[in-house]
Amino acid sequence: MRLLLMSDTHLPKRAKALPDALLAELAEADVVFHAGDWVDTATLDLLESRCRRLIGVYGNNDGPDLRARLPEVAHAELGGLRFGAVHETGPAQGREARCAARFPDLDVLVFGHSHIPWDTTAPGGLRLLNPGSPTDRRRQPHCTYMTATVTDGRLTDVTLHRLPPR
Repeated sequence: MRLLLMSDTHLPKRAKALPDALLAELAEADVVFHAGDWVDTATLDLLESRCRRLIGVYGNNDGPDLRARLPEVAHAELGGLRFGAVHETGPAQGREARCAARFPDLDVLVFGHSHIPWDTTAPGGLRLLNPGSPTDRRRQPHCTYMTATVTDGRLTDVTLHRLPPR
């Protein structure tokens, strides 16, 4: 099962559209995660129309229209792994312990907010993944997103993809 992970698209404020490379990945993905800060409902509509399965949450910059359609926290069992998605996880310091305590029943947590890619494993085994942002690199050298594969109850091939400058 191929996964596509993104967050913090901030359309149309930070970019006018999702990058072509990211849009091309939609056709390859069995499941797409969006960890919040969509900003516009058009992006949600686009992903819903193109994705086989979309798992999304709202972020701190998402207004009432998006909050009416998306949860704050999403859960899904995929290929034997228990996934969760949330926008904010708090400061980087102590993140693993904090998330392991908040989400004790998850194997993988996809999150956003910082626009900073993140891939760590908490004591106890919770994998934390932040794909960064495909449209707003902030203090990062590149805009980014992630892909991964779920095979036989294992998360493999976690890859951070760097997008070319716009």
